[in-house]
Amino acid sequence: MTEKALRLGTRRSKLAMAQSGLVADAVSQVTGRPVELVPVTTYGDISREHLAQIGGTGVFVAALREALQRDEVDFAVHSLKDLPTTQPEDLVLAAVPEREDPRDVLVARDALKFTDLPRGARVGTGSPRRMAQLNAYARAHGLDIETVPIRGNVDTRIGFVKNGELDAVVLAAAGLNRVGRSEEVTDFLSVDTILPAPGQGALAVECTAANAALAAELAALDDPHTRAAVTAERSLLAALEAGCSAPVGALADMLGDGQIVKEMRLRGVVGRPDGSALVQLSTTGPVPQTQEQAMALGRELATEMLAQGAAGLMGERAQ
Repeated sequence: MTEKALRLGTRRSKLAMAQSGLVADAVSQVTGRPVELVPVTTYGDISREHLAQIGGTGVFVAALREALQRDEVDFAVHSLKDLPTTQPEDLVLAAVPEREDPRDVLVARDALKFTDLPRGARVGTGSPRRMAQLNAYARAHGLDIETVPIRGNVDTRIGFVKNGELDAVVLAAAGLNRVGRSEEVTDFLSVDTILPAPGQGALAVECTAANAALAAELAALDDPHTRAAVTAERSLLAALEAGCSAPVGALADMLGDGQIVKEMRLRGVVGRPDGSALVQLSTTGPVPQTQEQAMALGRELATEMLAQGAAGLMGERAQ
């Protein structure tokens, strides 16, 4: 008798299905059981409003979590940057696999780089975080761009460039890599130019706390360095009392020489979407050995950023 397939809950988008497929293969190898994808439509997928108006990116997560809680699926895969910073008690983040490229990228007409965009170039993004940093960089380097708010999947966004509506769009490198479209990137934006969203490029594998046996099996997919990094980034976001749609960028990376990792550096940025003001700071500490140590690093940096006036740059703070 063949073992019953595990049911993996995923959003229906091409990107979500692609990244869930990668996790499904890995889980199948670890457990020896077949895995079937169960597509779930979330409110964020059907609403045409801007994310900030419909409650931030938690809108992509709620329906998947409800499917878990109703036992319609055994586990779910999320883009980690979509997860609200508070974890429901009945669900467990069983694994954070090794992170993809966390950078943002530009897809521009005529293979243009960001610094080569013509004056008045229209650059599309749905993210206040990207707007703040793009506009701040442009101000600092004498570039003249107009950031245009957009929604939609990868095809829709790149379509705005192809049909001439926009000169460029900014997307996550990880997403384009996962759907096999990285050759369309015209410029990789350095994290020194634009800090990604907390958790960008990482996936979250979630199951119910009651299903301890499955959680233990899924833990084989966990990458401790990725988990420590995203925990620190999300702790910063939570301590700033900012929602997923706030103009907050954060990236934790490991520092060391050769193969030996010695420290973790956490960088954070908050800015007005027009780029007129930014608070950007970093802190470095020992590589966290526990979740609490990783969270402490995030809280420490958030405290420094708030002391520099970060709260006033975020508009409405999440309640």
